[in-house]
This record gives sequence, structure tokens and C-alpha cells, in this order.
Amino acid sequence: MKMIRAIIRPEKSEAIAEKLAEAGIVSMTKLHVFGRGKTKGLQVGDIRYDEFPKVMLLMVVPDEAVDKAVEVIHETGKTGHIGDGKIFISAVEAAYTVRTGEAGL
Repeated sequence: MKMIRAIIRPEKSEAIAEKLAEAGIVSMTKLHVFGRGKTKGLQVGDIRYDEFPKVMLLMVVPDEAVDKAVEVIHETGKTGHIGDGKIFISAVEAAYTVRTGEAGL
């Protein structure tokens, strides 16, 4: 199992969620976050904006679904402009359902 964390533009979150569902990835957590990347913010006159609104999608998927999920997020979320986001993938050792105690996805 892998954890995918995708930090994306807010205006792309619904389209990405829909495309992931079509690809069979239906479970995810969506968080509204703020951050900055390589630009280190934006200066407009005397005002400096150093954090921008983003959405972070969190999902745990089987190893064989990782490439498809990354492809969907990349293709649907890409505008070609700085600030499109990042995708992070890490291993998940275990997962448990709180209600039942069942192990696995």
C-alpha cells in the first residue's frame, strides 16, 4: 500500500476527485491548506503574500494503483504554470478500520 499526498490548486480539486473516482480510487481525504513553493511568495507593492491557498488530497491505494492515480492527478491538475502542485508517495505499513478493527484497505 502507498500513501499519496497531492497538493494541488483549489480550482482543480473537484475535477481531480471525479477523475480519480472514475479510475476506481474513491476513498480520499481533502484538506484545505496554505503553502508556498519555489516562488517563496509574491510581492505586490509593499505587501508580501507568502502563503497561497491549496488543497491537499490524501489517499491510500494498492501498489498497482499508484501509477494510475499519479497520472490522473498530473493530467487533470496541470495548468503549465508555477504553483500547479506536488505529489508525494510513501509506503504504508498497515491500515485498520476503526469501526471493525479490520486490517487492510
